[in-house]
Order: sequence, then structure tokens, then C-alpha cells
Amino acid sequence: MPDPSQVFAAALAELESRGIRRRRRASTQQRDAVRYAVDGSRRISFASNDYLGLAQHPALIDAAREAAQRLGVGATASPLICGHSPSHAALEDELARFVGLPRAIYFYAGYAANVGTIPALVERGDALISDALNHACLIDGARLSRAELKVYAHNDLAALERALVETRGARRRLVIADAVFSMDGDLAPLPEMLALCERHDAWLMIDDAHGFGVLGEGGRGSLSHWFAGRGLREGAMPDRLIYMATLGKAAGVAGAFVAAVEPVIEWLVQRARTYFFATGAPPMVAETLRAALRVIESEGWRRERLAALRERLGAGLAALPWDAPRTCTAIQPVVIGDNARAMAVMAGLETRGLWVPAIRPPTVPEGTARLRITLSAAHADRDVDALLTALGELSRPAQ
Repeated sequence: MPDPSQVFAAALAELESRGIRRRRRASTQQRDAVRYAVDGSRRISFASNDYLGLAQHPALIDAAREAAQRLGVGATASPLICGHSPSHAALEDELARFVGLPRAIYFYAGYAANVGTIPALVERGDALISDALNHACLIDGARLSRAELKVYAHNDLAALERALVETRGARRRLVIADAVFSMDGDLAPLPEMLALCERHDAWLMIDDAHGFGVLGEGGRGSLSHWFAGRGLREGAMPDRLIYMATLGKAAGVAGAFVAAVEPVIEWLVQRARTYFFATGAPPMVAETLRAALRVIESEGWRRERLAALRERLGAGLAALPWDAPRTCTAIQPVVIGDNARAMAVMAGLETRGLWVPAIRPPTVPEGTARLRITLSAAHADRDVDALLTALGELSRPAQ
């Protein structure tokens, strides 16, 4: 058998030949939140998920500094040993109230939240029904559960209902979907999905990584966006819903949470392996997130600014020869198609001082390589105009 260096050198060469080898960049976010030092050069970033510009917010930095001085920088153990502090408990209470559900549990990372939650909810003998464009952490959680897996076409409600009918003999059935899809920025039709789950006696778990903080009243996320006025603020969402959101994107910090009715969350405390077999996040992170929640709710101008930037960008993208579907989120894709062409456009933007990632398979389907433009409330109009000017130049055929 060849040694590992030979095996993986050949495998890496094959990735290179297909235009899908990825490379890390050493980057540092500047205090204005949208400019980065990337491998030593300055760039205006349209790459981060810091949608509200909170990662550099003075209130969050002050909260982190004060908490580090008072509480230290480590949780020291898993949450079921001594890694669950009063700071974590207060954060969970505030998160539950914020999204209008009875109880929440905080995980150190979004990937860990989904990979731990799904296998705790369903197992062999149960059925999982998953949107075809779900994020990798939902897919991996589904595989680890060992439940029967059915994948339905993206946002196809008729296909979802067929899958629910086909799995009616399962002990439990769980539908899993992103609330905002990370590569397209489009929304899952949550009211119709929840109605189908109620009709067919199934549960619904949604991942609101890219909606929390951006959508809904006061940034409360996709549930508020879709169900405002139906009792969310009082925790009256139906029992069959499990809500997950990350806190390292619009919230600007780190981690994730799952919110649901009391017995579901208590079950996750007992059975989510990525929760109780991992050292907890530091209490200083929990305190910083508590500050982030206050800013998300009180500084509504950030969401208004994001909406204005979306309109400005969308109007400019409409004049380009590429497919650029409009979304109501911070994610604005520009589908170029060919891997090499997408990488060339990304490189051309970099030479103009702009950082926009080219996303290629397997993250997106074959033939749909794209630029994933993400906006931040910290962007200025001139930043968006510079991006549109550069894209216009790069879209024209070489002379």
C-alpha cells in the first residue's frame, strides 16, 4: 500500500485539476468591520457573515474585556461537569425569550449544535426528510442519526409531502431544513412546511444560521419573519418545532443555540453528545453574546442599512450578464457557472482590492460555481459601487 504522502498528493493534484482545491487565507478584520488584511494586503470584504457589523462593536468588545477580567478565559470542563456558568444560564434564558420559545440550550459551535441535536432526536427506525440544499452540518447530523433518510427537491412542497406520506410507518419523522439557504440566500417556506408537518404528524427542525439577527421583528429571525403576530413573543409556537440558530454570524461572536419546548431541550442536555462530551464555551463568550442580543434588538438601523445596501447592489447586478437572483437576506449570489471562470473573476476582484469568495462544487451543484456576495451594515455605498464597477469590467469579454 502506498504511503499517505503519495495517496494524498495524488488526491490533491486531482482537486487542483478540477479547480476545486481550497486554500486558507490569513486574514484580519479591521475595526471598521468590512476591511480586512488578507495575506498582508488590504481588501474590502464581501466575504464574511458579520451581517450587522457586530464583531467589532465597542459594546461587545467591552463586554468581552470585562468578562475576561472577571471570569477568566476558559469554561474548564463540559457543561454537565462545571462548564455551565451563570453567564451561560442567563444567555440561554435571554435567547429563548428573544425568539419566543420556552427554553434554549447553547452549544460552542453551530456545526456541533446540528450534529449533536439531530441524532438525539431521531435514530434507527425513525425517518429524516431533508431539503436537497441543506448545509453540511444538517446532512452530517442526519447521517449520524442512522434514521432512514429521504431528500426532497429544494423547497418543493409537493416533494416534501410525498416524502411524509412515504415514511408514515416510521416511529418518528423529522423534517430538517435551512431557514435561509447559505449559498442562494433564499428562504424555506416555513408556514407551509409547518402545516405539512402538523397534517402528517411530523416534527420540523430549522437552521436559522443566516436569518437570526437579520430577519424578523428586532432581528428575531425567520420565525418572526414568517409568524409575526401569531404569539411568538409569548412562546406559543407549536410543540413540534425545533429552532436552531448560530451566533457567529449576525451576532458577531461564536456558538449556536437550539430552542424548543422544555422536554425537548432537557432531552438534548441529556443526549446531545456534542454538548456534554465537549468543553463548554468560555463564560466571557456568553457575556459577549448577551451584549450582542441587546445591540441586535436596540440598533434596528443596522437592518435598515442592510436592506438599503441590498437594493443598491441588486439594481446594479441586474445589468450584468450573470444570473443574480434577488434575495431579502444578506446573501446575494452571482452564478457564473464554470469553476475556472468563477475563480478568474474572484482573482480579478482581488486585484481591485475587493474580496468576494468563489464557491465551487461540492459546496454548490456542478455547473453553478458562483460569487457569494455577503453584505454588512458596515458597508458604505461607495463599497458597493466599487464592487459593481469591478464586476462590470470583469463581465466584459477580453479584447
